[in-house]
Amino acid sequence: MKRFLLSVLLGWAIAAHAAMAQDGGPLRIEITEGVIEPMPFAVPDFVPDSPAAGEMAAQIARVIAADLSGTGLFREIPAQAHIGRVSDFSAPVKFADWKAINAQALITGAVSMSGNRVAVRFRVWDVFSGAELGNGLQFAGSADGWRRMAHKVADAVYSRITGEGGYFDSRVVFVSESGPKNDRKKRLAIMDYDGANVQYLTDSASIVLAPRFSPTGDRVLYTSFETGFPRIYVLDVGSVRRRVLETREGTMSFAPRFAPDGQTVVFSLEQGGNTDIYSMDIGSGNMTRLTSAPSIETAPSLSPDGRQIVFESDRSGTPQLYVMPVGGGSATRISFGQGRYGTPVWSPRGDLIAFTKQNKGRFHIGVMRTDGSEERLLTASFLDEGPTWAPNGRVIMFTRESKGAQGRSTLYSVDITGRNLRPVRTPGGASDPSWSPLQD
Repeated sequence: MKRFLLSVLLGWAIAAHAAMAQDGGPLRIEITEGVIEPMPFAVPDFVPDSPAAGEMAAQIARVIAADLSGTGLFREIPAQAHIGRVSDFSAPVKFADWKAINAQALITGAVSMSGNRVAVRFRVWDVFSGAELGNGLQFAGSADGWRRMAHKVADAVYSRITGEGGYFDSRVVFVSESGPKNDRKKRLAIMDYDGANVQYLTDSASIVLAPRFSPTGDRVLYTSFETGFPRIYVLDVGSVRRRVLETREGTMSFAPRFAPDGQTVVFSLEQGGNTDIYSMDIGSGNMTRLTSAPSIETAPSLSPDGRQIVFESDRSGTPQLYVMPVGGGSATRISFGQGRYGTPVWSPRGDLIAFTKQNKGRFHIGVMRTDGSEERLLTASFLDEGPTWAPNGRVIMFTRESKGAQGRSTLYSVDITGRNLRPVRTPGGASDPSWSPLQD
């Protein structure tokens, strides 16, 4: 009997295809070349273990299916094609019914409710061998957090099948935009990674820019023009309390980002017509100047190990990307292609740097190795900018403005192979996304 093995070799392939090994070999998704054939899977509605859980059981199954399908690596077999039914979570699975519709993975589950508490059990099955992938798990929480439990299940399924961490139980902070182009209102908002559960963190009384999550996802840095010129604020996501990070009088501060320790911030500071990169200890307010050049130095991003900073500088005549030690010092240029480079962001895996590139009237989101090698452009548009990484370092979200959109921006995501370009739903215009780490 064939043994089921799903592994996604997400490396530096340009495209992929799915193939079943011959002569009884294992089934794999191998990223090589050509066009990927997503892995077919089935998620029948989860079984309600209590009468009150019926609707929620079906909703949880739908969110799980949407999470997996949204990766482009999996294809859901719709319910109307199902031959088999799952009415008892503990009963043996009739794998022949699922083989008949070519389902290669099967996800079954059960949901129970008691008062405001919900518990979700699930299993992942290899349809060809009839074996369970890993052991069944249970997630529990309040009823209003049912979507998070669905995302947690999807993360566990994704990890078991691909061998990599998931990214569904995460959030995105962004700038929500409304109103006409000549009177655009901007305020900070936060949502689930898929656009659900939008909440607003600031009002629209002043312009806000560039929100950035802390490494633990509990705080957000952003730039505000509340006082008439740019200043950096740090906001507690839970309480929505905020405070300004005081810098030197007569200066403008912007483009902030947390260091991996969560206690240090790197940012740009303009003083006397010159812009350099500084770091600040949040607790003490002590500042350290990291660059000293007549050029514009901005958009710093630290490596996950906290040892290096990638940033944008026009010291060579056009905006390019440079890497320097975390304490400042000599910087090494890493971008050498045609065009202008900006907004670099270090991958949470530490292996890649994402960036915005402008060349020949087009904007691109791209990735390169940390030494500048193997540059690859993932998108091309009238205006693409501001990449941010998913927690597992395999998907990038960014801002896109289409030609003729009157300045209205939307959010998109793309994986690091350049495949699976998808819009991200938001209530209105949106820009400057920042992806959180996985939630606890």
